[in-house]
Amino acid sequence: MATPEHLLKDWNGFVPGAILTSFSNPEEWEHSDNNSFTYSVADWRVEKPIFNAEHCIHCQFCWIYCPDTSIISKDKKFSHVDYDHCKGCGICAHVCPTNPKSLIMYQERENEAHALENWPIKEKKTGEEK
Repeated sequence: MATPEHLLKDWNGFVPGAILTSFSNPEEWEHSDNNSFTYSVADWRVEKPIFNAEHCIHCQFCWIYCPDTSIISKDKKFSHVDYDHCKGCGICAHVCPTNPKSLIMYQERENEAHALENWPIKEKKTGEEK
């Protein structure tokens, strides 16, 4: 089914900050041989996000703000980090609103199980009862 003519726009036709929804069947897209989808860029990452499902509220902020679409979401819930394409920028961890955060940046060599065992505890707000 072709896209109706009134919906076709060039990049100048979009409002700055507009959210572009995904196209149908992204798994079936063909990619050129020289793009970041084809090649892993993880080998120069210094830090990586590690996810703790116990604290996630599935707000999708990490998915929305990830500049490399390395946060994979299924049925509007966090699924996993695509470490082949994650560059370790830390935006996902920065925008995570939970306390403690459900995504925290760790050194690339950090073992995920060890990180989860030593996850930070909830920070109390000033004036909050014990």
